[in-house]
Amino acid sequence: MNPAFVRPERAAIAAAAVAVVLWASAFVGIRAAAPHFAPGSLALGRLLAGAVTLLIFLLISRQGFPPRAAWPGIVVSGVVWFGGYMVALNWGEELVDAGTAAMLVNVGPAIMALLAGWLLHEGFPPRLLAGIAVSFAGTVIVGFSMSGGGGSSVLGVVLCLVAAVSYATGVVAQKPALRHASALQATTFGCVIGAVACLPFAGQLVSDVRSAPIGITLNVVYLGIFPTAVAFTTWAYALAHTTAGKMGSTTYAVPAVVVLMSWLILGEVPGWLTLAGGALCLAGVAVSRSRPARDRRPEPAGASRS
Repeated sequence: MNPAFVRPERAAIAAAAVAVVLWASAFVGIRAAAPHFAPGSLALGRLLAGAVTLLIFLLISRQGFPPRAAWPGIVVSGVVWFGGYMVALNWGEELVDAGTAAMLVNVGPAIMALLAGWLLHEGFPPRLLAGIAVSFAGTVIVGFSMSGGGGSSVLGVVLCLVAAVSYATGVVAQKPALRHASALQATTFGCVIGAVACLPFAGQLVSDVRSAPIGITLNVVYLGIFPTAVAFTTWAYALAHTTAGKMGSTTYAVPAVVVLMSWLILGEVPGWLTLAGGALCLAGVAVSRSRPARDRRPEPAGASRS
């Protein structure tokens, strides 16, 4: 291994770990805020807090606007990931518990690989298709376990899957943008664009802030500063120093952290059938990202890394 790559790779791993822990806390924070904030107003409040924080750091660092070439990826990730993902996830977590939501959203890396095969012409390896099939079976089991004879929890499962698709699309769009913009630039303007996309929920946000307990409102501010401003920036930094596939694999740890946090903080633990379905979801993701043994060759010395 080229020593020049050791330090950035370790920094990327550390940055990804920070993002994983903070994103795990977001699932718990969203669940706690759900009774007091509507999905759209919660997304807007979180994005406004994040955007203000990020703009302050951008001004301090004097990085300015990103180059023109970075804007297409920033705009797509801002609307789809920062905006659409957060609204869908917030709505989904009104209907399913935090641990289940985290497991469903972690189908995202498999969807990421599917999008890469289509948009980046990387093909559709058999393991990818097998992994998607396994993950789909897991989502069916989760949906069945959460249905309880009604449709609301099934809707929650569907919304979490929509969030997973949005997350995967956002990462695929953001990766090319990071060739031209810094992690802070891409995150800041993605967050601002997401907040603008959620402005139709401004009236609901004002109403929710007036009626919500101060502790819950502070929780929304926490979601904006840490799981949004800090975590999305550390994620973008790590993504800029490795591949989207490798970054997707780091999120496998999120559901386990979420289940632990939701048990300790909210007293929520998914049932055994839900856990089994979630495990299948993650197993499918692992299969889709695995490679045959013959392809696991050591990287030649001096090979470039993205």
